[in-house]
Amino acid sequence: MAFLTLARTELKRLVATPMARLALVALMLVPVLYAGLYLWGNDDPYGNLDEVPVALVVQDEGATQNGEDVDYGDQVRDELVADGSLDWTVTSQEEAEDGIRSGEYDFIVTFGPDFSRALTSVAGDDPERAVVELTTNDSNSYLAGTIADQVTEKVRASLTQEVGEEAARTLLDGLATVRAGLVDAADGAATLADGTASARDGADALAEGSASAADGASDLAEGLTTLRDATAGLPSQTARLNDGAQQVADGNAQLSGTVQPVAQQIADAVANLPTEDEVRARLEGTGLDETQIQAVLDIVSPVRTDLESANDQVQTAAGSIQQLADGSAQVAAGTQQLADGMPALADGVSGAQSGATELSDGVQQLAEGSATLDDGLGDIDDGAVQLRDGLQDAVGRIPDQSEDERETAARMIADPVQVSSDAITEASSYGAGMAPFFISLAAWIGIYALFLIVKPYSKRAVTALRRPLPITLAAWAAPAALGVLQMVVVFGVVALGLGYSVAHPWGMLGFMALTSATFAAVILTLNVMLGSVGQFLGLVLMVLQLVTAGGTFPYQTLPTPLRALHEALPMSHAVEGIRQVMYGGDLARAWADAGFLGLWLAAALLVAYLVTFRMTRSRTLRDLRPSLIG
Repeated sequence: MAFLTLARTELKRLVATPMARLALVALMLVPVLYAGLYLWGNDDPYGNLDEVPVALVVQDEGATQNGEDVDYGDQVRDELVADGSLDWTVTSQEEAEDGIRSGEYDFIVTFGPDFSRALTSVAGDDPERAVVELTTNDSNSYLAGTIADQVTEKVRASLTQEVGEEAARTLLDGLATVRAGLVDAADGAATLADGTASARDGADALAEGSASAADGASDLAEGLTTLRDATAGLPSQTARLNDGAQQVADGNAQLSGTVQPVAQQIADAVANLPTEDEVRARLEGTGLDETQIQAVLDIVSPVRTDLESANDQVQTAAGSIQQLADGSAQVAAGTQQLADGMPALADGVSGAQSGATELSDGVQQLAEGSATLDDGLGDIDDGAVQLRDGLQDAVGRIPDQSEDERETAARMIADPVQVSSDAITEASSYGAGMAPFFISLAAWIGIYALFLIVKPYSKRAVTALRRPLPITLAAWAAPAALGVLQMVVVFGVVALGLGYSVAHPWGMLGFMALTSATFAAVILTLNVMLGSVGQFLGLVLMVLQLVTAGGTFPYQTLPTPLRALHEALPMSHAVEGIRQVMYGGDLARAWADAGFLGLWLAAALLVAYLVTFRMTRSRTLRDLRPSLIG
């Protein structure tokens, strides 16, 4: 094929002399050196941070926490020095400031005098923020300031976790104490609720009893009123009774005074009667015989017996009369006492009636108060139940944790979020992460450098063949083949020399080859269209794509005009496509990027063909004008 012949001719020209071969090798190595050295130098920049000099100034005066001395400044200093992630130098503030000005230190980290006091103040009434002072000097290194921010943020996070854990532990211990108190309070509230319920029952009974008592007191007052009215005439009546009783007593006394002497005379007379023997003796003295004596005795003896019987009756009657007189006197005395006591009784009944009335009023008030008390105790009982339920609910809301559980909870509160990283695709290092960008950039630089010695087209072929298609394909094929060879070497450096992991080696190699071939077509077209000016525009286009490709920061951070260029220019899609095949991403996106590069390749070759076609048909003054560059 004609274009292959033309391409071989161009390649032979490039190796025709030792100097040409040396120039070709040097230019072929440009992308290899660029990509290889840059990726090697930035393979793991964070792995050598222990060489970054940092001044550490500790002025902390310490503090007291829970009765113990603490010095967080010295503690953090020891941890940072032991960690060794940076080249820490513990020094004074003055020496640190001199060192950062002279470049001896990249930045200064300072813990002030109140550092520990501020950290421990979180447990007090006036908490303060502890301050970690960071001093940077961008004239030493701008990125050193970024590193300093990351270091101090790490220190801040570590201290925040430690202090937060201590504060959370104190809080949880306090809550445990509060919970214990709430449990006791809930038990007391339950007892109170039971007591108020009993008191309410008692108040109900009291209200009912006091109501009954009020009714009884009212009845008592009415009864005493009736009694008072009934006893109002007793004093005068008992006075008349006393007068009558006194008259009876006086009459009985007179009767007794009259009867007693008569009874005594009768008794004396009966006592002086001669006995039967004395009568017999006297009768015998008269000369009566026994029969006559016996006849007289038969007459006298019954009379004597009757007299003695009558005397007994008289004496009994006299005694009864005397007893009657004595009793009448006692009755008279009693009625006198009764008469004397009746006014007091009447007054007492009247006073009792007044007291009963007051009692009735008081008991009525008691009944009303008892009803109010019952209502009040009902409210108290309801409140006690609510208090009990509320305290029990509060107890339920505070977890019942052991000391170990509180310790674990304190750690969780101080550091509640754990980031779980699950990368769909992942670069093995910082250098591997930057590789797609620098491979794409190396591909452009390599092709650009090749066009310093590769002719965009053969003027002799244009004049002799007048066949634009093979001329165009030959002009593209030679640098494209060399570019593919460059990419093979770059791939070897990346995958074997630097040891970066490649998910799809053949896919990545093919994509790199397509990228280089596309860039060859673009730069060829610029050269064919504009000559040396086009070569210069290739450099400008490289710079533009260096900004818009999104190789470092996400392209969304670009200004809006540049963001539009990101979508349109080929290097952006080269970077994205290499990422997909290198990291094992979405191959559909890689194919889409390959298709976009294919469109650029086809469009560039089409433009180059059209320009070559014009040149085979006619020449312009520009074609005859000398190049501005050479």
